[in-house]
Amino acid sequence: MQSQDERGSTLMGVRPAYLKALEAAGSVPVPIPLSDDLEIVRSLYRLCDGILLPGGDDVDPAHYHEEPHPDLGAVDPQRDVVEIALARWSREDRKPLMGICRGIQVINVAFGGSLYQDLGAQYANAFDHRLNIKLHQYDILTHSISLNPESWLARHLGVEEVMGNTMHHQAVKDVAPGLRVVGHAHDGVIEAVEGTGEQFVVAVQCHPEHLWANAEPRWQQVFAGFVAACRR
Repeated sequence: MQSQDERGSTLMGVRPAYLKALEAAGSVPVPIPLSDDLEIVRSLYRLCDGILLPGGDDVDPAHYHEEPHPDLGAVDPQRDVVEIALARWSREDRKPLMGICRGIQVINVAFGGSLYQDLGAQYANAFDHRLNIKLHQYDILTHSISLNPESWLARHLGVEEVMGNTMHHQAVKDVAPGLRVVGHAHDGVIEAVEGTGEQFVVAVQCHPEHLWANAEPRWQQVFAGFVAACRR
């Protein structure tokens, strides 16, 4: 993610919750900077056994050939370029790939899919998917996610319905080739996808990095499974 300090200088970083979840699963997280030079990014990518794309700003709809909707949020062009490249390199190399929130959206767009730019405006009867943001509590369970019983997620979580949090206003619309939907919210919004081929790909719309330690320990099995795939 990018932000600015009190002097207006741009800062780059990764929220500690992602790092803690990966470390608890036995990995050594390596943050990849948003460099303008994709060769630098690729050199760091080659050092990694797998890629996790985290949450953040909206994906620019230009990447899926749409004009911006009036309710589109902030976009980060540099981050879009870097993360879409990481997703596509991972697909080419069959490197394990995991996505969280924005991450599921980036993976879908990188593979050729599209997004709802704003659920409130474009998805009929959607519930408030920004609920945890409005509550100012990321680590509480606010809605259920129904899983395909034959999915990797259902097997590793050990259930066909799991509780999650929700803090987004965009979501997967047209599912990209090479992905399949394996989880929905009760309003039908896509909450999880997995790869259909040999590459390990799993992505969720919720933020399990805030849930595994206390609210719903099952979510740690997703990080553990991703790390296990990276070791193979």
